[in-house]
Amino acid sequence: MPDLSPMPLPAPGAPHPSLCWDIFCQVIDNFGDVGVCWRTAAELAARGQQVRLWMDDASALQWMAPRPWSPGLSVHAWPMQPESVPASIGDVVIEAFGCEIPETFVSAIADKASKSKPPVWINLEYLSAEDYVERCHRLPSRIMSGPASGLTRWFFYPGFTSATGSLVREQNLAQRQQAFMAQRDSWRRAEGIQPGECAVSLFCYEPAALPQLLAQLSDKQALNARLLVTPGRATAAVQALPQAQQMQPVYLHARPQARFDEMLWGCDLNLVRGEDSLVRALWAGQPMVWQIYPQHDNAHHDKLNAFLDWLQAPDSLRHFHHAWNGMTAPQTLPLLTREMLDEWARCIRAGRARLMEQTELIAQLQAFVAEKS
Repeated sequence: MPDLSPMPLPAPGAPHPSLCWDIFCQVIDNFGDVGVCWRTAAELAARGQQVRLWMDDASALQWMAPRPWSPGLSVHAWPMQPESVPASIGDVVIEAFGCEIPETFVSAIADKASKSKPPVWINLEYLSAEDYVERCHRLPSRIMSGPASGLTRWFFYPGFTSATGSLVREQNLAQRQQAFMAQRDSWRRAEGIQPGECAVSLFCYEPAALPQLLAQLSDKQALNARLLVTPGRATAAVQALPQAQQMQPVYLHARPQARFDEMLWGCDLNLVRGEDSLVRALWAGQPMVWQIYPQHDNAHHDKLNAFLDWLQAPDSLRHFHHAWNGMTAPQTLPLLTREMLDEWARCIRAGRARLMEQTELIAQLQAFVAEKS
């Protein structure tokens, strides 16, 4: 397998004044939406900001982000009633993934704007490598009706190039990764991974190619794989296949985000799903395959191909993604080999190096707010 050195340590950024941030998240995918919003909120708080995270379903935080939380970070129920709206609206309001905040809160924003400086109002969009992201990043959107008519909301797009908002990367991520890699072998033993085994983590929906993957991984003469299955839909999908049980997969318990990161660092191949885990798999620098969130009109096919183009994915990685995401027949899933994983690792690490040259998302958000304030 390739060199396992973690990402380089970033240079310290300039400090920003402490502001109050109101971040809104409506849960569609229980892990992805919450994961992105929580990491954003927690990292802002870690940098000295005051953050209120408004959620319509915060149940996943019980295992994803157990207390204690960073000082200055609080979680609140969706503010449907006037009495649930705080007396003082934040300096920044973020609507994550195009969610529409309640009319009661919009009215409070308008009231603040009529009396003093309005908050910087941001629509934090979904992650994509498609061309429109660079065109639309940082564009204004004038609100034409309702109590906030005349105010401006700004589009902020995460992305993979320097012309976008880039990705969430905690200031202490490289230090955490370096500390973990020093005791990686101990972690693998504790998870039941034997010396010489290829550890494969599985976080997925229900890919049609899953039986083909399990057939490959069950061949001990090939990868000598040990499968680690995340809880929820991935576990249910594997347990529904009788042939999986002879592999003796390791069924994992739900774990906080920091422990999820460690799983990605500790495995030799990571199959991930959704937005948050894609980003974490890129920072891990290990071979990875992404199962993109499926859309009924297959718009996700273009989104996946745009990502693979940015990644400069070799043919084997591109073909594996296409079969894993149902764009080609399950039987076209390429046969995994150690040499193939080495090639994938070089590709992922080159992509990570390009991302490390960019200003990460939290620093860009803070600079953008300072500019628009």
